[in-house]
Order: sequence, then C-alpha cells, then structure tokens
Amino acid sequence: MSNLNENTRRKFIKNAVTGAAAIGVGGILPGFSAKSYANILGANDKVRVASMGVNARGLALATNFAAQNNCEVIYVCDVDTRAADKCISRVSEIQGRKPKAEGDFRKALEDKNLDALVVATPDHWHAPAAILASKAGKHVYLEKPCGHNPNEGELLIKAVDKYKNIIQMGNQRRSWPNVVAGIKELHDGVIGKPYFAKTWYTNNRPSIGTGKVTAIPSWLNYDLWQGPAPRKEFKDNLIHYNWHWFWHWGTGEALNNGTHMVDIARWGLKVDYPTKVSSNGGRYRYQDDWETPDTQVINMEFANKCAITWEGRSCNGSPVEGANVGVIFFAENGSLQIDGDNGYKIYDLKGKLLKEVKNETQVNSGSLTNPSQALDAIHIQNFFNAIKKGEKLNADIVSGHQSTLLVQLGNIAQRIGASLEIDPKNGRILNSAAAKKLWSREYQKGWEPTV
Repeated sequence: MSNLNENTRRKFIKNAVTGAAAIGVGGILPGFSAKSYANILGANDKVRVASMGVNARGLALATNFAAQNNCEVIYVCDVDTRAADKCISRVSEIQGRKPKAEGDFRKALEDKNLDALVVATPDHWHAPAAILASKAGKHVYLEKPCGHNPNEGELLIKAVDKYKNIIQMGNQRRSWPNVVAGIKELHDGVIGKPYFAKTWYTNNRPSIGTGKVTAIPSWLNYDLWQGPAPRKEFKDNLIHYNWHWFWHWGTGEALNNGTHMVDIARWGLKVDYPTKVSSNGGRYRYQDDWETPDTQVINMEFANKCAITWEGRSCNGSPVEGANVGVIFFAENGSLQIDGDNGYKIYDLKGKLLKEVKNETQVNSGSLTNPSQALDAIHIQNFFNAIKKGEKLNADIVSGHQSTLLVQLGNIAQRIGASLEIDPKNGRILNSAAAKKLWSREYQKGWEPTV
C-alpha cells in the first residue's frame, strides 16, 4: 500500500481513537473500550460503495476502493457469477469484511446504507447505471467514457443538476501530482502560449476472429449484460473484452484509451468545445468481426487558434515520441510532454531537454486493468472528500462529458465519412443530418435512460 494510504490510515485511526477516548471520559456507554468506539466511528465515517462490473478494470477498482480505510465495499454487482465470486474473495481479504453478491445492481441501490456506486461496466451501461444511481440518491464513481453517445453525457449533467449528487469521472490523471504540476507549469507560461497538443495510444491487440452464435454460458446473465442496448444473439467472441470493438456496445480505442490523453490536452489548452472535428482510419490490420477503427487519427480545431490530434493504433505498438501513450504540447518557446506515468519533460524549440520531473510511483502503462493503483487512490480520495467535505472534484461530470465528447465526435465523423462543424458554445453538431442521428442511440424498449 502507498505511503499516502498509510498516512490516511494513521490519521483516520488517530482521529477515531481520540474521539472515542473523549466520549469515554464523559461516561457514555462506559462498557465500551476506546478501541470499540474507534470501530464504531470508523464504520460511520466510511463511504459504503457497491462495485458494478468487476471482471477486469472493475476488479482493480473494487480492490482499490476496499484498500481505502475510509471506505467499505458492501456490494459486488456483476452479471458474471465467476467474476463476482473472485472479486468478493479479493475484497474480503483486503477489508476484512465480506461484501454481498448482488447480480442486479438495481437491488443494491435500494439499500439506504449505500452511499455510492462504482461503475466499471461495458460502455453502453455507463450513463444509464449512473443515472439510476443518481435517482436513488447515490453518488457515482464513473469510469471513462462517461457515456456511449453524446446525449448520455448531457443527461448525466442534467442528473447532477437535478439530484445534487456527486459524479466523479475516472480521468485519474487529473489527480496525479506531477501531471497536475506539469499542467500548472504549462498554464504559468513555462513554454509560452501552447497552440497544439498531440495525443496517442498504441498497442498490439490480436484478431478477435469471427464469432459463432452459441448457447449463453450458465454463469452469465446476458439479458442484464445487454440492459439498455437492443437485444442481439450471444456470440463466443464478445464477452468480456471484445465488446469494445462493436459499435452496439463499445466505442473503440478512441474512447477506451483516447479519452484519458485527450482530456489532458483539453485541460492544458484550456478549451471546452471544438469548432471542427474530422477523423480518418479504419479496421486495417485484420479481417474479422472488429467494427471500430484499429488505426485512427482524430483532428479537433478550437476557436482560440489551437488544435488537438489523437492517434490510435490498436494493432501496432510502435511508440510515439518514445512512449506508447502520451500527450505533447507545442508552444511558442518549446514543448511539454506527459507520458503514461506521473511525470513530465520540458524541451526548448530545438528539442533540448530543459527539465524532467520523474515519476516516483510505478506505473505500468501497458496494463489493461490496473496500471496505477497507488496514484488512482488519490483520485478516489478526492471523490470521498467531495462527498464528505464538499471538496471540489478533480474530474466532475461536466469536464468528463466535454473530454468524452471530443472523441465521440471523432467517432461520429469517422462513421459518416465527413468532417463535422461544431457549435463551440455547447459542442452540438451543425449542418449534418447524418451525424446528428448518431448523437444518441436506439435503446431496448423500457430501458431508455431518463432524468
């Protein structure tokens, strides 16, 4: 466990024990020891969460939440009984208490003792689950992307406005100390005015082949897995990870990994909505069921004379600027690069390294599920502090929607084969009926998300 978590634990226990001792001196319930009071106070102070979707990234999140001493995972919710059993075992070992298995997360939302829902499901469930949790009076920790389509992001903003709950998006780098410091240097003018941010992600993903319609496995509630998405037959190459590459459930590499670095780029350039978005690419490497691009370049232009590009290569892991994932800002007097870890580099106009702030915490940018547990704990604690103390979120749903929207617009441009003109006031698509049809999606009857 990180030093941050150790310090949090010590402070938490110290405060609990001190408070218990003070009550004990007053003679209230004298049969209880200070340790007993500490346990009671600790339980009352903890944020109680339900983890929804715990097979891969969700398992990493559930164990990270369980490792926080001001949190207890009280429900594990998954349509895969195998994944749920594995997660319950891991969480129980970490927190010393066994969470309850609940195949249908909606039942967990009925528990008045539940404070928050952690959503790490396939993309088509992100916004609908978060909206249902908001209606139930729960806070939400929502993995990226915030929605399957732009309309869902707007619905999430309306939900927070209406239900006054907290929704923290999983743009964890917004809380990483050295990334924050690097962006501050950029904003303070260390390389002058930045005007272009280049972002990228590369990997060597294999072919997913051609799926066959088969019987639904006994361990899977496929109907609930589909949830808000119109029903399709079960195929053997869909679950658990390959849904990312089907438009019906997923959003491709652009939202799977592009969201993170495009968010940093938007943050660094101080921009919200673009004026123009275009995309080029396709499924080039293999001929299989994969629908979304495995090679894609998205271009985004903004009104204040700056631009962002995102390059995604799912099937060729050759690095860009020396890294497999990253963002580099180009400005009047040099450049500033942030890779997948918690560090940054500053260069002059000739490419000479002027400053390097190195990462002190191990980050495995190649990990698909848990590249940065200790650093992500900072983001989780920011979520808790927003709930308990009113602290400002590092990645609220408005910024989450704005960053998600940039790559969503890229995918829409890709799918219709044309550049998009965008209203910079709200991010809405202008002058394209074909593009506007992709602003939302068709839902299974009775599952439509509403605020």
